[in-house]
Amino acid sequence: MATGPDAQPESTLRRVGEAGRYLAQSFRLMVGLPSYDAYVAHMALTHPDQAPMSYEAFFRERQEARYGGKGRVGRCC
Repeated sequence: MATGPDAQPESTLRRVGEAGRYLAQSFRLMVGLPSYDAYVAHMALTHPDQAPMSYEAFFRERQEARYGGKGRVGRCC
């Protein structure tokens, strides 16, 4: 660990990193992009007998659910 007037405690750097991850997750949720990590954790916990989708399949499925796909129109007007 560095010392001196410019050194920051590791706990401060850890908190900044956690805050960055929290903000990134919040932004993804605001624009409708759920967390793949949360999905994988959910699948492991509640559906251990099923393999989770790949990230690409998960992303595509979430886009179709939000914006419409497979002949569905996902908009109000």
